[in-house]
Amino acid sequence: MKYSPLGSSGLSVSRVCLGSMTWGVQNNQSDADAQIQYAIDNGVNFIDTAEMYPVPPSEQTHGDTEAIIGDWLSRNASKRSDIIIASKIAGPGFPYVRDNSMISGATIQQALDDSLQRLQTDYIDVYQLHWPNRISPHFGKHWPNQVLATEQDVRAERDRMRDIVQGLGLAIQAGKIKHWGLSDDTPWGIHTYLQLCDELGVPKPVSIQNEFNLLHVKDWPYLIESCVFEDIAYLPWSPLSGGMLSGKYIGGARPKGSRWTMMQRNGLFRNTQHAEDAVVAYCEIAKKHGISPSQLALAWCDQVDGVTSTIIGATNLPQLEENIAAFDMTLSQDCVDAVLETLQKYSMPF
Repeated sequence: MKYSPLGSSGLSVSRVCLGSMTWGVQNNQSDADAQIQYAIDNGVNFIDTAEMYPVPPSEQTHGDTEAIIGDWLSRNASKRSDIIIASKIAGPGFPYVRDNSMISGATIQQALDDSLQRLQTDYIDVYQLHWPNRISPHFGKHWPNQVLATEQDVRAERDRMRDIVQGLGLAIQAGKIKHWGLSDDTPWGIHTYLQLCDELGVPKPVSIQNEFNLLHVKDWPYLIESCVFEDIAYLPWSPLSGGMLSGKYIGGARPKGSRWTMMQRNGLFRNTQHAEDAVVAYCEIAKKHGISPSQLALAWCDQVDGVTSTIIGATNLPQLEENIAAFDMTLSQDCVDAVLETLQKYSMPF
């Protein structure tokens, strides 16, 4: 396993980050225990979770993934200092989460205390804002005029962000979090937070996690350049584009137990004809080079300049074994060239 600095945090994280959003719906405690142990045995020291997990989110399961991790930690307390745990506070969008309230200094304290209790730990290594309070061009809203920047109240948004930074500063001072990060944000969001941290004397964000994969490369090069130049770790989530890049959904297939057989709050916006055509092409490249489609997508993501650690997920051990093995692979130049040709042809397929 290779490791990279997590931005300015001083932490060194594995190039693989173990995602956990299936734990609690598609996976139970025993499954999660096995995945964590396999990941650790293979050098993974980085686990990502969130208060809104598992996915698909619901009021009945809210917080269950953190509780599953907490159960494991309660039985493996000696390993806590060896594991870097990242969790996230939910923004507006769920009536059952703090009455649909925006992220604020006050809600950070409440959400953080709840997460710490579920995780059965005294601190979270990296506490992330799951998405901005403002509407941002993520989750399929990246096409022209889907999000109207001219209609945003920038002053009010900056004031809310200032309150968030103050709340994060208090949490750091209290020792409840070591570092903090962003998720599903933009270059403007990154730089505004950097300005506010400098103004308020609060440590800056050390990471951002955004969707990034062979079907969705909008962060390259502008946001990733900002991350590299500002020493902020870039953490791709959904490197298999919701499972599409494994090839398992080609031709309308819906394998039993797969995510696309379940209710989706959002996510099926990725299912377009252009996206399917791209996946078929990537599967052909993978076959030619003797690796699985998932391994092609993950190994490609890992070799993108500026990527720190890629967040992977699996619903069973064979999938996890296959995915982690991708990070020991080096794609040949012929393979990289073939991928680039396909990427240029299908640069924005959904």
